[in-house]
Amino acid sequence: MPQFSDPHLAALGVLSMMVATSVWLARRHPGPWMVLFARLLALLILAGWVGEYVADVVLGTWTVEYSLPLQLTDAASAAAVLALWTRRVILVEIIYFWSLTASLQAILTPDLAQDFPSVFYFTYFTYHIGAVVATCFLVFGCRLYPRTGAAWRVYKVTLGFVVLPAVADILTGGNYMYMRAKPEHNSLVSVMGPWPWYIGETAVVAALMFLALQLLADWLRRRDLGLPRSRIASPDQASAPY
Repeated sequence: MPQFSDPHLAALGVLSMMVATSVWLARRHPGPWMVLFARLLALLILAGWVGEYVADVVLGTWTVEYSLPLQLTDAASAAAVLALWTRRVILVEIIYFWSLTASLQAILTPDLAQDFPSVFYFTYFTYHIGAVVATCFLVFGCRLYPRTGAAWRVYKVTLGFVVLPAVADILTGGNYMYMRAKPEHNSLVSVMGPWPWYIGETAVVAALMFLALQLLADWLRRRDLGLPRSRIASPDQASAPY
Protein backbone atom coordinates (compact mmCIF):
# COMPACT_ATOMS: atom_id res chain seq x y z
CA MET A 1 0.00 0.00 0.00
CA PRO A 2 1.44 3.41 -0.93
CA GLN A 3 2.21 5.43 2.17
CA PHE A 4 -0.01 8.48 2.66
CA SER A 5 -2.39 7.34 -0.05
CA ASP A 6 -6.10 7.95 0.49
CA PRO A 7 -6.64 4.60 2.31
CA HIS A 8 -3.62 5.30 4.53
CA LEU A 9 -4.83 8.82 5.33
CA ALA A 10 -8.27 7.39 6.15
CA ALA A 11 -6.64 5.03 8.67
CA LEU A 12 -4.71 7.93 10.20
CA GLY A 13 -7.97 9.86 10.46
CA VAL A 14 -9.63 6.98 12.31
CA LEU A 15 -6.65 6.80 14.67
CA SER A 16 -6.80 10.52 15.45
CA MET A 17 -10.55 10.49 15.99
CA MET A 18 -10.55 7.43 18.25
CA VAL A 19 -7.62 8.62 20.37
CA ALA A 20 -9.02 12.12 20.84
CA THR A 21 -12.56 10.93 21.62
CA SER A 22 -11.61 8.11 24.01
CA VAL A 23 -9.14 10.22 25.98
CA TRP A 24 -11.47 13.22 26.22
CA LEU A 25 -14.45 11.14 27.35
CA ALA A 26 -12.39 9.19 29.90
CA ARG A 27 -11.00 12.36 31.43
CA ARG A 28 -14.15 14.46 31.33
CA HIS A 29 -16.91 11.91 31.77
CA PRO A 30 -15.57 8.81 33.59
CA GLY A 31 -18.14 6.17 34.40
CA PRO A 32 -19.37 2.61 33.87
CA TRP A 33 -19.24 3.05 30.09
CA MET A 34 -15.45 2.70 30.31
CA VAL A 35 -15.74 -1.00 31.18
CA LEU A 36 -17.82 -1.76 28.09
CA PHE A 37 -15.58 0.36 25.88
CA ALA A 38 -12.41 -1.35 27.11
CA ARG A 39 -13.85 -4.84 26.66
CA LEU A 40 -15.18 -4.08 23.16
CA LEU A 41 -11.87 -2.52 22.13
CA ALA A 42 -10.02 -5.58 23.46
CA LEU A 43 -12.25 -7.87 21.41
CA LEU A 44 -11.80 -5.68 18.32
CA ILE A 45 -8.00 -5.82 18.61
CA LEU A 46 -8.13 -9.58 19.14
CA ALA A 47 -10.42 -10.03 16.13
CA GLY A 48 -8.09 -8.03 13.88
CA TRP A 49 -4.97 -9.79 15.15
CA VAL A 50 -6.33 -13.34 14.96
CA GLY A 51 -8.24 -12.53 11.79
CA GLU A 52 -5.02 -11.74 9.95
CA TYR A 53 -3.61 -15.20 10.65
CA VAL A 54 -6.90 -16.86 9.76
CA ALA A 55 -6.95 -14.96 6.45
CA ASP A 56 -3.37 -16.07 5.76
CA VAL A 57 -4.37 -19.70 6.22
CA VAL A 58 -7.61 -19.46 4.25
CA LEU A 59 -5.99 -17.60 1.33
CA GLY A 60 -2.94 -19.84 1.34
CA THR A 61 -0.48 -17.02 2.04
CA TRP A 62 0.71 -18.29 5.43
CA THR A 63 4.43 -19.04 5.55
CA VAL A 64 6.73 -19.85 8.43
CA GLU A 65 9.17 -17.21 7.16
CA TYR A 66 6.78 -14.27 7.52
CA SER A 67 3.55 -15.27 9.27
CA LEU A 68 4.54 -16.18 12.82
CA PRO A 69 3.42 -13.69 15.51
CA LEU A 70 6.95 -12.53 16.26
CA GLN A 71 6.85 -8.83 15.42
CA LEU A 72 6.96 -6.47 18.38
CA THR A 73 3.59 -5.11 17.28
CA ASP A 74 2.14 -8.61 17.66
CA ALA A 75 3.27 -8.66 21.28
CA ALA A 76 1.99 -5.11 21.77
CA SER A 77 -1.46 -6.04 20.46
CA ALA A 78 -1.68 -9.14 22.65
CA ALA A 79 -0.59 -7.12 25.68
CA ALA A 80 -3.15 -4.42 24.82
CA VAL A 81 -5.98 -6.97 24.92
CA LEU A 82 -4.88 -8.14 28.37
CA ALA A 83 -4.27 -4.60 29.63
CA LEU A 84 -7.75 -3.47 28.60
CA TRP A 85 -9.32 -6.48 30.30
CA THR A 86 -7.33 -6.44 33.54
CA ARG A 87 -5.71 -2.97 33.90
CA ARG A 88 -2.64 -4.67 35.37
CA VAL A 89 -0.02 -1.98 35.82
CA ILE A 90 2.82 -3.97 34.23
CA LEU A 91 0.71 -4.60 31.11
CA VAL A 92 -0.19 -0.92 30.86
CA GLU A 93 3.50 -0.04 31.11
CA ILE A 94 4.42 -2.51 28.39
CA ILE A 95 1.86 -1.25 25.89
CA TYR A 96 2.71 2.36 26.70
CA PHE A 97 6.27 1.92 25.47
CA TRP A 98 5.61 -0.65 22.75
CA SER A 99 2.47 0.82 21.20
CA LEU A 100 3.67 4.43 21.14
CA THR A 101 6.86 3.38 19.38
CA ALA A 102 6.48 0.18 17.34
CA SER A 103 2.72 0.15 16.73
CA LEU A 104 2.57 3.88 16.03
CA GLN A 105 5.40 3.67 13.51
CA ALA A 106 3.67 0.71 11.86
CA ILE A 107 0.65 2.97 11.37
CA LEU A 108 2.60 6.01 10.19
CA THR A 109 4.88 4.07 7.82
CA PRO A 110 3.06 0.79 7.06
CA ASP A 111 5.02 -2.01 5.38
CA LEU A 112 1.88 -3.52 3.88
CA ALA A 113 1.81 -5.24 0.50
CA GLN A 114 -2.00 -5.21 0.21
CA ASP A 115 -4.15 -2.13 -0.30
CA PHE A 116 -7.80 -1.24 0.39
CA PRO A 117 -10.18 -3.09 0.22
CA SER A 118 -8.07 -6.19 0.96
CA VAL A 119 -8.95 -8.01 4.17
CA PHE A 120 -5.35 -7.48 5.25
CA TYR A 121 -5.83 -3.69 5.09
CA PHE A 122 -8.59 -3.98 7.68
CA THR A 123 -6.90 -6.54 9.93
CA TYR A 124 -3.56 -4.68 9.88
CA PHE A 125 -4.96 -1.30 10.83
CA THR A 126 -7.52 -2.75 13.22
CA TYR A 127 -5.01 -4.23 15.63
CA HIS A 128 -2.30 -1.60 15.16
CA ILE A 129 -4.68 1.33 15.65
CA GLY A 130 -6.44 -0.56 18.43
CA ALA A 131 -3.21 -0.98 20.39
CA VAL A 132 -2.44 2.75 20.19
CA VAL A 133 -5.99 3.73 21.12
CA ALA A 134 -5.91 1.30 24.05
CA THR A 135 -2.68 2.84 25.29
CA CYS A 136 -3.90 6.41 25.05
CA PHE A 137 -7.22 5.52 26.66
CA LEU A 138 -5.62 3.75 29.64
CA VAL A 139 -2.66 6.08 30.18
CA PHE A 140 -3.87 9.53 29.13
CA GLY A 141 -7.60 8.99 29.63
CA CYS A 142 -7.70 6.80 32.75
CA ARG A 143 -4.43 8.32 34.05
CA LEU A 144 -2.79 4.94 34.64
CA TYR A 145 0.69 6.37 34.20
CA PRO A 146 3.74 4.09 34.10
CA ARG A 147 5.71 4.03 37.33
CA THR A 148 9.10 5.66 37.75
CA GLY A 149 11.75 3.52 36.10
CA ALA A 150 9.23 1.68 33.92
CA ALA A 151 11.13 2.64 30.76
CA TRP A 152 14.18 0.59 31.68
CA ARG A 153 12.13 -2.35 32.94
CA VAL A 154 10.20 -2.52 29.67
CA TYR A 155 13.41 -1.97 27.68
CA LYS A 156 14.91 -5.06 29.29
CA VAL A 157 11.73 -7.01 28.51
CA THR A 158 12.02 -5.79 24.91
CA LEU A 159 15.61 -7.00 24.62
CA GLY A 160 14.50 -10.37 25.95
CA PHE A 161 11.65 -10.55 23.42
CA VAL A 162 13.99 -9.71 20.53
CA VAL A 163 15.75 -13.03 21.08
CA LEU A 164 12.66 -14.88 19.79
CA PRO A 165 12.50 -13.26 16.32
CA ALA A 166 16.29 -13.37 16.07
CA VAL A 167 16.28 -17.13 16.55
CA ALA A 168 13.29 -17.49 14.21
CA ASP A 169 15.09 -15.52 11.50
CA ILE A 170 18.06 -17.88 11.74
CA LEU A 171 15.89 -21.01 11.67
CA THR A 172 13.40 -19.94 9.00
CA GLY A 173 15.30 -17.44 6.87
CA GLY A 174 12.57 -14.90 7.61
CA ASN A 175 12.88 -11.23 8.44
CA TYR A 176 11.01 -10.82 11.72
CA MET A 177 11.52 -7.38 13.27
CA TYR A 178 13.58 -6.53 10.16
CA MET A 179 16.70 -8.05 11.66
CA ARG A 180 17.94 -9.45 8.32
CA ALA A 181 16.97 -6.59 6.00
CA LYS A 182 15.31 -3.18 6.10
CA PRO A 183 11.60 -2.91 5.22
CA GLU A 184 10.78 -2.21 1.57
CA HIS A 185 8.72 0.88 2.40
CA ASN A 186 10.13 4.04 3.95
CA SER A 187 10.43 4.02 7.74
CA LEU A 188 12.66 5.31 10.49
CA VAL A 189 15.07 2.46 9.73
CA SER A 190 15.49 3.79 6.19
CA VAL A 191 17.65 6.70 7.37
CA MET A 192 19.94 4.44 9.41
CA GLY A 193 23.12 2.71 8.32
CA PRO A 194 23.41 -0.61 6.47
CA TRP A 195 22.99 -4.06 7.99
CA PRO A 196 23.96 -4.97 10.66
CA TRP A 197 24.69 -1.48 12.00
CA TYR A 198 21.07 -0.34 11.85
CA ILE A 199 20.15 -3.00 14.41
CA GLY A 200 22.35 -1.35 17.04
CA GLU A 201 21.13 2.10 15.97
CA THR A 202 17.55 0.93 16.38
CA ALA A 203 18.32 -0.22 19.93
CA VAL A 204 19.74 3.23 20.76
CA VAL A 205 16.80 5.07 19.20
CA ALA A 206 14.37 2.82 21.08
CA ALA A 207 16.10 3.61 24.37
CA LEU A 208 15.84 7.35 23.67
CA MET A 209 12.17 7.01 22.73
CA PHE A 210 11.45 5.04 25.90
CA LEU A 211 13.20 7.72 27.95
CA ALA A 212 11.18 10.49 26.30
CA LEU A 213 7.94 8.61 26.97
CA GLN A 214 8.98 8.09 30.60
CA LEU A 215 9.62 11.83 31.00
CA LEU A 216 6.20 12.57 29.49
CA ALA A 217 4.44 10.15 31.85
CA ASP A 218 6.31 11.53 34.89
CA TRP A 219 5.40 15.10 33.92
CA LEU A 220 1.73 14.26 33.42
CA ARG A 221 1.61 12.44 36.76
CA ARG A 222 3.07 15.45 38.57
CA ARG A 223 0.65 17.76 36.81
CA ASP A 224 -2.33 15.60 37.77
CA LEU A 225 -1.32 15.64 41.45
CA GLY A 226 -3.30 18.87 41.70
CA LEU A 227 -6.51 17.01 40.86
CA PRO A 228 -8.81 15.49 43.49
CA ARG A 229 -7.47 12.09 44.59
CA SER A 230 -10.61 10.41 43.26
CA ARG A 231 -9.55 11.41 39.73
CA ILE A 232 -6.05 9.91 39.91
CA ALA A 233 -5.39 6.18 39.73
CA SER A 234 -3.28 4.65 42.46
CA PRO A 235 -1.16 1.54 41.82
CA ASP A 236 -3.90 -0.55 43.47
CA GLN A 237 -6.55 0.96 41.22
CA ALA A 238 -4.38 0.26 38.19
CA SER A 239 -4.67 -3.46 38.90
CA ALA A 240 -8.37 -3.42 39.78
CA PRO A 241 -11.46 -3.60 37.55
CA TYR A 242 -12.89 -0.36 36.20
